[in-house]
Amino acid sequence: MVLKKKPVTGMRDILPAEMQVREYVMNQIRETYRGFGFTQIETPCVEHIENLTSKQGGDNEKLIFKILKRGEKLKLETAESESDLSEEGLRYDLTLPLARYYSNNGAQLPSPFKALQMGSVWRADKPQKGRFRQFTQCDIDILGEAGPMAEIELILATTTALGKICPQNAFTVRINDRGILKGMAIGCGFAEDSLEQVFIILDKMDKIGMEGVEAELLEAGHSPESVAKYTKLLSEAGHDAAGVRALGKVLENVLPGEVTDGLAYIMETVSEVAETEFSLRFDPTLVRGMSYYTGTIFEVSMEGFGGSVAGGGRYDKMIGRFTGKDTPACGFSIGFERIITILMDQGGHVPGEQPRKAYLVEKGLDAARFHEILRKAMAERKQGVQVLVSQMNKNKKFQKEQLGKEGYTEFVEFYRESLKE
Repeated sequence: MVLKKKPVTGMRDILPAEMQVREYVMNQIRETYRGFGFTQIETPCVEHIENLTSKQGGDNEKLIFKILKRGEKLKLETAESESDLSEEGLRYDLTLPLARYYSNNGAQLPSPFKALQMGSVWRADKPQKGRFRQFTQCDIDILGEAGPMAEIELILATTTALGKICPQNAFTVRINDRGILKGMAIGCGFAEDSLEQVFIILDKMDKIGMEGVEAELLEAGHSPESVAKYTKLLSEAGHDAAGVRALGKVLENVLPGEVTDGLAYIMETVSEVAETEFSLRFDPTLVRGMSYYTGTIFEVSMEGFGGSVAGGGRYDKMIGRFTGKDTPACGFSIGFERIITILMDQGGHVPGEQPRKAYLVEKGLDAARFHEILRKAMAERKQGVQVLVSQMNKNKKFQKEQLGKEGYTEFVEFYRESLKE
């Protein structure tokens, strides 16, 4: 049987040139987040299937890679449902594992706890540019902080990281609140039990536009009066903090003032203190599909990429599903693979990398000569130069071209006869 060379569909091999960019980006993110007081943790890639299918992950629960039971536990002949075959699965994000982690270890952690996670997640999704079935997520979360300080710190940290990684790309942070979403819909006459359907349609705004949203709402059977009032309110809403406060006045009979005041305060504070240049925009059409979000939600769009490159929000109910007691929680996730796609499309240059030099050694050198070359390489490495010692190939030109793609800019050739060096 001939073995297959290509990776499994939706997964991929990463070549050295891209790996260097990935390491650079990961280090920039890690250093930035540590500067904001986040502490790195790690959770297992395998989670209990009951946790993964707890109706908190939205459509991602349909994309779980489930793991078959093993040994005596796997009883194919008596299995009546999928649950008889699987009790574990690969995590589809880092948020649910964090909630379990905190519920299990919270007594040993400070409050509030600022967590940093970086790791692979898996979704049985349809692969496309910037989207794979195995991919890396970079998350920061603040657990135990109920006030707007959590959102402010998360936005400042994430935008600082993005500004360092992609200084050439303008980006926009769009922000909303689940309370505002609900207040707008209720205020326009939609029944509370229909809100999920309304938000699913609204979430298509980027693809079908306002006219498409209006048409789908009418097609779903909602009253023309409610739909007209809703689309008018969405269209006329201001996009700055003043617009949020004005919307709060319009909806004061159905929306608590602290919701709009809180979001406006977040926007005003971030705009006042942020050092990175970006646009901060209130977007009343922003939904974010995860069912676990309970309050503020945010998403980042970046010049040069069609979809979002980061997103997150507040999920105050998730930890309570584990402990029986709700814990305030808010997080922001950078779409690592999408950022890498943008950087690779721009040439994949890593700024400020250390010099790289290749020592190409002819075959047949005597031991004393080879030791001398190695000592020279060790001395340069001590000075911060990255030195590759490699045997010289017959096709030296091609060898140098390949090394050049990996960032080597200087080549030193060593021959058996020292005069030829």
